[in-house]
Parts: sequence; C-alpha cells; structure tokens
Amino acid sequence: MGKWFVLLLIIVPALEIGLLVLSGNMIGVWPTILLIILTGILGAWLAKKEGLNTIRTAQLQMQNGEVPGGLVLDGICILVGGAVLLTPGFITDAVGFFLLIPYTRALIKALLERIFAKLIQNGSIIYFQKK
Repeated sequence: MGKWFVLLLIIVPALEIGLLVLSGNMIGVWPTILLIILTGILGAWLAKKEGLNTIRTAQLQMQNGEVPGGLVLDGICILVGGAVLLTPGFITDAVGFFLLIPYTRALIKALLERIFAKLIQNGSIIYFQKK
C-alpha cells in the first residue's frame, strides 16, 4: 500500500503540472488561473454545504436512537473531497467533485464498505460491538 501511495505522490503532481501547462497554452495563463480559483471557491462552498447536510442528518439519526454509520463514510468522503479541491490542479478537482457530489459519492461509499468488510473478515480490522 505504501508503494502505491508514493507512486501517486510522484505521478499525480507530474500529470497536474502537464495539464496546467497544456491548459495555459490552450486557453491562456490568466483563464487557467481563474479556472483554478473558481474551482477552489466552488469546491469550498460545496464541501461546506454537503458537510452541514451530513451533520444535520447525523444529528437527526442520533436523536432517533440510530447509529449514523453510513454518514461517517459520507463525512470522510466530504473531508477528502474538500481537501483535494483546495489543491490546484484539474485531476484533483475532478476527484474532489466526484467525492462531494452525492450521487457519485455513493459509488465511493459502496467501494469503501466492501473494502472495510473484507478487512474485517481478514482480521486486519477488529470490530467490537457494544451489547
């Protein structure tokens, strides 16, 4: 897993730089800079909106005696999506919006649930349930 993470830390910034240079050549430097700023502002607004909706829903579920399990994954996706949207670049922006939009976030949540279930079955994660 560490190898993949290091590889991503090298490849993603290199691709981002390439896309930013290509964009600067195609549409110009200032439009590229404005586009980066616009996606950052839009991403921050969307992260705040989705985060507040998730918190409100979690509070309602807890008031009704329910455990907001799925909302925890929503919160993780929103946090990561908001963080990558604040970094300049088009690839990270695409990933960030993918994690922030509820319909596409559901795909990531399903994948994460399968990964966590497999890790629990393998014994890599130990799960304690209060009775």
